[in-house]
Amino acid sequence: MEKPKSSGEEEGSGERGLLHTWKGYSCSVTPEKVLHSRPVLLAALGNRHGVLLVEGGQVYSFGELSWKQTQMPAPAATSEPVLEAGLSGQRVVGVAAGGFHSGAVTEDGGVHMWGDNTHGQCGLSGLTTVPNPTPVAVVDQDSSGAAQVVKVVELACGEQHTLALSARHEVWAWGSGQQLGLPTNTFPVWKPQRVEHLAGKHVLQVACGAFHSLALVRCPAPSQEPRRPPPDKCGQCNQMLYTMTDKEDHVIISDNHYCPLGVEVGEVRRSSEGNPGKGSTWQQKVKSSPSEPLLSTHSHSTPRPSSLSSMAPGSSPAPWPPLSHDRTASSGLDSTDDAFEEPEEAAEPTLCDQGPSPLQADSSIPQEGAVGMGAKNSPYPDEQAVKDYLKRLSDYKLSEQAAKSPPLPLRSQTDTIADVFTPDDPTTTTSIVTVATVSPVGSALNSLVASCASVVGERVASTCEALSFRKVMSYYYPSSSSPSGLAVGAPPDGGREGPVALAHLEDSLQGKKSSSLGDIREEEAEGLSRRLSLPGLLSQGRYAVQLLSTAYGGMLSPRLLRRCSRSRVKVAPLTPPVVAEGDSLLPSLQTEVWSWGRGQEGQLGHGDLQSGLQPLCIKWLSSKEVVRIAAGAHHSLALTAQSQVFSWGSNSSGQLGHMESPSTIPRLAKLSEGIRVWDVGAGQQHTLLLADGDCFQPILYYSGQQVREGSGQTPQEASGGYTQQPVLLPFCMNLGYVSSVFAGGQACAAVADKNVMGFIASLHELAAAERKCYCKLTGVKIQVLQPLLKADNLSSSIGLTSTGLLQTLIGRFNRVCQLTGQNSVSLTTLLRHSRDIKGLVILDNTQVFIDAYTEYSAAVGNFLVMGGFQALAKPCQDLFGKGCETVQRLVESLDESAPLPDLLFSLLHLPIKHLQEYGRLILKLATCYEVSSPDYQKLQDGCSKFESLVLHLKRKKKEADYTLHFWKSFPGKMTDSLRKPSRRLVCESSNKALTLQNSGRFSVNWFMLFNDALVHAQGMVPYKSLFSTHHVFPLTTLWVEPISEETTDQHGLKVITPEETFTLLASAPMEKAKWLRSINKAVEQALSGAGSEAVTMASGAVPRADPPISRTASYTFYKDSRLKDATYEGRWLAGKPHGRGMVRWPDSRVYTGTFKNGLEDGVGEYIVPTKSLNKSDHYQGNWKEGKMHGFGTYRYATGEVYEGCFQDNMRHGHGMLRSGKLNSSSPSVFIGQWLNDRKCGYGVFDDITRGEKYMGMWQEDQRQGNGVIVTQFGLYYEGAFSNNKMMGTGVLLSEDDTTFEGEFSEDWTLSGKGTLTMPNGDYIEGSFSGVWGTGLKISGSYYKPNIYDSDKDKSHTLKLGRLAVASEEKWLAVFEECWRRLGSESVGQGDTSRAWDNIAIALTTNRQKHRDSPELLTRSHHKTLESLEIIPQHVGPVTMETYDSIRCYLIKACDTPLHPLGRLLETLVAVYRMTYVGVGANRRLLHQAVNEIKSYLNRIFQIVRFLFPDLPEEGGLVPETADAQKETDSSSSDAQLDAPRRVVSSCALLLPVLLPRLYPPLFTLYALEKEKEEDVYWECVLRLNKQPDLALLAFLGVQLKFWPVSATVHGDKQQVVTSTKDACFASAVETLQQISTTFTPSDKLHVIQLTFEEITREVLALLNEDFLWSMDDLFPVFLYVVLRARIRNLGSEVNLIEDLMDPCVQHGEHGIMFTTLKASYYQIQHEKIT
Repeated sequence: MEKPKSSGEEEGSGERGLLHTWKGYSCSVTPEKVLHSRPVLLAALGNRHGVLLVEGGQVYSFGELSWKQTQMPAPAATSEPVLEAGLSGQRVVGVAAGGFHSGAVTEDGGVHMWGDNTHGQCGLSGLTTVPNPTPVAVVDQDSSGAAQVVKVVELACGEQHTLALSARHEVWAWGSGQQLGLPTNTFPVWKPQRVEHLAGKHVLQVACGAFHSLALVRCPAPSQEPRRPPPDKCGQCNQMLYTMTDKEDHVIISDNHYCPLGVEVGEVRRSSEGNPGKGSTWQQKVKSSPSEPLLSTHSHSTPRPSSLSSMAPGSSPAPWPPLSHDRTASSGLDSTDDAFEEPEEAAEPTLCDQGPSPLQADSSIPQEGAVGMGAKNSPYPDEQAVKDYLKRLSDYKLSEQAAKSPPLPLRSQTDTIADVFTPDDPTTTTSIVTVATVSPVGSALNSLVASCASVVGERVASTCEALSFRKVMSYYYPSSSSPSGLAVGAPPDGGREGPVALAHLEDSLQGKKSSSLGDIREEEAEGLSRRLSLPGLLSQGRYAVQLLSTAYGGMLSPRLLRRCSRSRVKVAPLTPPVVAEGDSLLPSLQTEVWSWGRGQEGQLGHGDLQSGLQPLCIKWLSSKEVVRIAAGAHHSLALTAQSQVFSWGSNSSGQLGHMESPSTIPRLAKLSEGIRVWDVGAGQQHTLLLADGDCFQPILYYSGQQVREGSGQTPQEASGGYTQQPVLLPFCMNLGYVSSVFAGGQACAAVADKNVMGFIASLHELAAAERKCYCKLTGVKIQVLQPLLKADNLSSSIGLTSTGLLQTLIGRFNRVCQLTGQNSVSLTTLLRHSRDIKGLVILDNTQVFIDAYTEYSAAVGNFLVMGGFQALAKPCQDLFGKGCETVQRLVESLDESAPLPDLLFSLLHLPIKHLQEYGRLILKLATCYEVSSPDYQKLQDGCSKFESLVLHLKRKKKEADYTLHFWKSFPGKMTDSLRKPSRRLVCESSNKALTLQNSGRFSVNWFMLFNDALVHAQGMVPYKSLFSTHHVFPLTTLWVEPISEETTDQHGLKVITPEETFTLLASAPMEKAKWLRSINKAVEQALSGAGSEAVTMASGAVPRADPPISRTASYTFYKDSRLKDATYEGRWLAGKPHGRGMVRWPDSRVYTGTFKNGLEDGVGEYIVPTKSLNKSDHYQGNWKEGKMHGFGTYRYATGEVYEGCFQDNMRHGHGMLRSGKLNSSSPSVFIGQWLNDRKCGYGVFDDITRGEKYMGMWQEDQRQGNGVIVTQFGLYYEGAFSNNKMMGTGVLLSEDDTTFEGEFSEDWTLSGKGTLTMPNGDYIEGSFSGVWGTGLKISGSYYKPNIYDSDKDKSHTLKLGRLAVASEEKWLAVFEECWRRLGSESVGQGDTSRAWDNIAIALTTNRQKHRDSPELLTRSHHKTLESLEIIPQHVGPVTMETYDSIRCYLIKACDTPLHPLGRLLETLVAVYRMTYVGVGANRRLLHQAVNEIKSYLNRIFQIVRFLFPDLPEEGGLVPETADAQKETDSSSSDAQLDAPRRVVSSCALLLPVLLPRLYPPLFTLYALEKEKEEDVYWECVLRLNKQPDLALLAFLGVQLKFWPVSATVHGDKQQVVTSTKDACFASAVETLQQISTTFTPSDKLHVIQLTFEEITREVLALLNEDFLWSMDDLFPVFLYVVLRARIRNLGSEVNLIEDLMDPCVQHGEHGIMFTTLKASYYQIQHEKIT
């Protein structure tokens, strides 16, 4: 260890690690110092030698080293310790000594052995002795067969064997004997082998006796998986283990399953012994661990007559019952008792096999005890048979008992059984059931139970194993006291029996040996509730069930109880839940001890004298918190965390420290009260204990053989008497501060330190204080808290609330208690090894301790405040008597008159009291270091943390006391509603220090500030003590600010709450300051939360002065009409919801989103349940001042969905409403303008059910004004609508071009004057009436136009679109919304800079929103947003460069819906597709569709010019540079024409972004309109394309000089011959085909231009001279290219270009080229193909 810097100690001086050795315990014994030169870290003692590990890692041997006789003369070998040179260069960390051999473990996990190797105990084959340390390989074979070296951390040596503990917590063994725990009979075992039976266990320590082994195992964590039910079927033959036959009057239950595949255990054992290689089979067949399911047979083997006596199913019971299940089934060793195997759950002990019971035939069922057992005149004829059978059972048991042990008087015999087998440890959970004869009823019942137990079998008794019978009886009969005949034995007065007889006696009482803690816990809970089948006996009929139900009512199956009309007793857990082992850094207290090897002296601790080949858990030590084990030659020791020592095995010299017998089970060593043992050593026949006494300097106790020194004496003569209990060694105080003890052979050793500058003493004091505290807390837990929890009338005495608080308090007490225990074990380990502060758990895990104590203190305070300690007094007096001496003794109270509630509080305040010790002792340690050292700093930090925690907890206690006192004196009935466990009073105004401003003359106001609320109570003057009303204002939503005293003389405080604002007036400035400070501090703490506040206090952080004005809190409104009874959770600002939050109304409405000044504002989600439909309306969108305002989506419970704009909670502006689904009754979609929740303005209504689409004006949800209807059957109507009907002038066209133009009165109903025109041109003028398509009534004139009439005379030629809504009138709301987003109140008006500000805000907020959820934005989208933040800047007029930057900006802006322009474009695309897709794809709508696009362009261009005011208007010119602009201004008109310019047009600027999105519906309309023309054109194309190239060129009249001579086909140049096809002008043809892949007219014109260039290039190559086209030459060639290009919808392409091309290019080069293409199209249609 790093020594304290201020000690001034010399390195290597004899102050540390002094080793003293001695023998015996007489006063004349003087310990000898061994090896003065170096501090000793560890020692190990063998029979006649010892091994030492010193600082630096060297190893010395001393004593009789017979294996070194060849190297040194005998006498010289023993006088001084000899350095083991074989280990030089190795850093040794552990040593061990056996009978005559030694071992060492190095830092890297290597093992070295030396000494006697006769039995292979050194693990080196071929050598009988190993003189020097030699490496031993511990190797593991992994699944692939590769060898892996095992790292060893600890060794233990016996007489003939060695055990090693690996870093993976596995045990490895080598040597000879069954103590290896290996499945073999071939010895010695030279090579280290893993003890497979402990595989999977977390082994903490191993110890070796002469011929037995021990292992300390950490309990597994409780399994989260549900426990599997016990098997119902045999694991081998798959038949039912238990059968139930339901007869008319009774139930027969039988477990007489005989497995035809079964093998007797003894045979399995013998066969395995005969063949050691079959160890694995033997392991499979024999159950030896509680965690292993048993897969063996269910047969009763009885070796006494040495024949397999098994009952076949259905056979009658045997003359005697099967005997108790013993360890034969587990260990596979020979036994004089029966072996009985059964499933895991059933492998439990019988209740009481040996109970002596003088059962007479007439008294077996006495009259008094017959209640509930059936009437005496029972109708069953076999009653007497049952009685006889039970008597026979009892007699058999008596005779068996008499054969085993000499007869005793009844009472004393009973007592002996009880006494011998009951440990006197008050903490033990194992109690033995005994039978006595106190009353006839008791004796009869108990005799019956005792007799039936073995027949009823292990199934019933399993419950009693974990609980003890007394618990069972009191459990099932909570109201009555337990039967007087059931007594738990007391410590014996004396008298011992032979170990064998006692062992046999105990064996019959003994239950399952291999029972781990986990099993016991699970059985305790499970055993009570599981259904029990009663074998054998119950086949005798219902009467037996009734007898047994008296004692076992709670355990019988429900069906049996129903048969006997007996109700089941409710099952509840008996013990409080086990505190979970936390903190992996702290040592575990939940441990088990496993033992195996020779057991003739009872050293295995299973209650018998049998040996064990396999490790078995010692069930008596489960839940005892064993932390260290030691093994003497023939006895064993276990040290617990409570500083108690359990011992068992040979007691020939009193080495067990007690005189109780039999010594085959662990019993407590007898030590005076207050002696706490913390280290143990076990020798051949003695035990050495290291303990705390009255002071913190350790003391030594010795028990066992007295050794008298003298030459020439035999060992028998040399050994003196023995001790009856451990005796104090008088010289121990002279040794200094002993840190560890060792024993072996006849010798003892102790390692001690001198107290250097108080460091060692302080360390010992800290550890001793922790051990003492843990013992005290454990006493409180076991003697007071657990009995209280189990008290029947607890909840009725103290109330449900206090019961819950008490359970929480006890749970947290257990946590603190466990932490203390873990810390004490850790400190003890620290003393034994490093004695350095670096391993102090309390410094490394300070926060764990702080949290545990803070939570515990809060639980104590809560219980105190609710008056729990006063209420707990009565249950305590009921449990512990009026004086409650138990409580007084534990509190160590000197004041006998102290009230019981105060005593109980002091008792539960003990852990907090102990907390003060931490700070004091850590500070004491710190003073041993120099102030500048890091160790000092570490200790100082720990000390300050604990000191501030103590202060904090004191403050909390003071608050709780103040609050309790307040509740005691509080008037009126308000206490019940205001008193809460965690609520503490801060201050109150009963001294009239605070009043309410403007309160009435006669009103009284009382203000109480709690840690979570400000309470205002009001009353009237005559009734001062009766406050009629009170208001509770939660502190998390309370703001207080001082009112300036300049304006008023009063000392006022303004208090703001969500629904009230009031002013408090203080009586003086001091009072005002006090209340302001108190309220602010309380608010701050309420906001930070109790837990986090505790942490800040502990760590010394300074809390801020004023609580934040903006905060997160929850509040339920009680006044506000809109929010009454609604709960708001979220952000607040000065009393108003502000920021993100959520409101829940009592009617299940929920709003989640942002708030501003108490109202919904921003983006939010609103859910409104509709009870009639059992669904909810759901709105998601924008809010303003508490109302839906802006864009949002509203999903109605009816299934309708509205997506669009809202204003004042109504649909207002542009929006789309979808009704129903495609297969429901009335599916429809409306998209258009809304006004105050109604359709108003232009809109498109798609009635999917009727197959109609209306495009026109609306008013008040009805069609009103001009509109167009198209149907899926090709009907087209345009005209006037009124009151939702066609009414007024209109035009109706059918699919075949029949047209009616005239008056309408209803939908599709003609009424009045009109003209009906036939497809062939005939028409009728007159009056019409009737519904279109059903027969019309006509009165008028019929006209047939003359074939020679010129077209101009046809005055009635129809022009569609006149009665439709003008394009400029459509979608006004969409554009208005865009202008609004830009900050303009009306279209075209507003400030450009404000518009740009709005755009920047929109982009920034959207980016922030998407930054929180990045998955919503792609990377490219993110980059687009970034680039949009840069606005195109320019000074002066727009140049080409500026124009291009504007064009690029618009392309990006229109690409993202987060930009107002992009949003506009997205909406326009949606409405356009909505209009012209589906039924709207009607050829007669083409003209309107084109005009609509043109209107879009004009209106968007208006917005663009608003954003870029310097941009010229439509048709304006943009110069290349600013200089060119100046020149043109000053020059002539001719120069103006020559300068490079660009014409500004909406088409050029906006069509590239708009048209690609609208192209599909638009092109479809073109294709429908030109369908007939295109069919003619296509037919010609197909016919003409059948001709080869030259023939086609000739047909089209192309001049010969333009005919290509050669052409390139697939990269090869070929001559053009008459048969060549598709080779001429191939590149031009390919270019022209690309016209179908472009969208905008300008792109299409560019393709035509490239085609011309390709033709020209090919002709120039052909002619080899400059050449200028004339149209006569060019047209036929171009016609050829058009034909070969085979463009399917060329007519549509031509018309689209014509309609939408930029007007400025119509008369230029592009215009001429386009005209050529158009001419080619018409030419092909009219081409005569002959």
